Amino acid sequence: MMSFGTHPERPWALDEAQAEPIIRRAVEGGITFFDTADVYNGGESEVITGRVLGKLLSREEFVLATKVHGRTMPGENVDLYQIHRWDERTPIEETMEALHDVVRAGKARYLGASSMHAWQFAKAQAVADRHGWTRFVSMQNHYNLLYREEEREMIPQCVDGGVAVIPWSPLARGLLAGNRTKDGERLTTRAGTDRFADTLYVPEVDFAVIDAVTAMAAERGVPTAQVALAWLLHRPGVTAPIVGATKLEHVEDALAAAELHLGEDEVARLEAPYVPHRVAGHA
Repeated sequence: MMSFGTHPERPWALDEAQAEPIIRRAVEGGITFFDTADVYNGGESEVITGRVLGKLLSREEFVLATKVHGRTMPGENVDLYQIHRWDERTPIEETMEALHDVVRAGKARYLGASSMHAWQFAKAQAVADRHGWTRFVSMQNHYNLLYREEEREMIPQCVDGGVAVIPWSPLARGLLAGNRTKDGERLTTRAGTDRFADTLYVPEVDFAVIDAVTAMAAERGVPTAQVALAWLLHRPGVTAPIVGATKLEHVEDALAAAELHLGEDEVARLEAPYVPHRVAGHA
């Protein structure tokens, strides 16, 4: 839901009237998990999420997830309340106790975390266990075909502990959907203004993976986004990739990817060109 709510820093984001048909199509397609955050577009994402979903579904028919870390707006009664990032300035005991109090007060049902080191996540879970506080049930981490460093520690830890993996940027900020060319041309408004993406990926090595995705998409006769999302849906522990949408076809690709089966040989072909990356996305 980060794509919804107008804001000067995100010229590609959509207002409520533009967002509603996209959200409606997602609901019609069976999507029931919606992820937002107080900091998205000055709080407008949460406002649009609440207004539009309230028109389309009863409260019992969808799962609502939001996040806390930066400057926020008041809010309560969500299904999954996530810490948006690890807070270096606050003792983890203070964070976990505060989150537990939110659950005990009935303002959120479950707790989740987002990008951090595996040792930090393990420490948070251990603190919760030691004090009898609420544990995290999900990890929203940076994971896609262009960034697979999470496979080293975080994802095995989540699988072992029964924690749901709900990756953000499953299409690598649009790179896996073809929003840039090898020579650096940026083909969409978001690609031209999303400077955060420039800190996450390494085009000179990542385009080998993109080429593999493009070739397989051509063989299958489907968009590259569907192949990239299908790969992610085949990965251990992955429960619900967080897919952003600013067009109806983005929703259609996500729905189609859930039905696209990749063979072991196809998965191997997609993964073969990967080159290890530095850790990215924790800030």
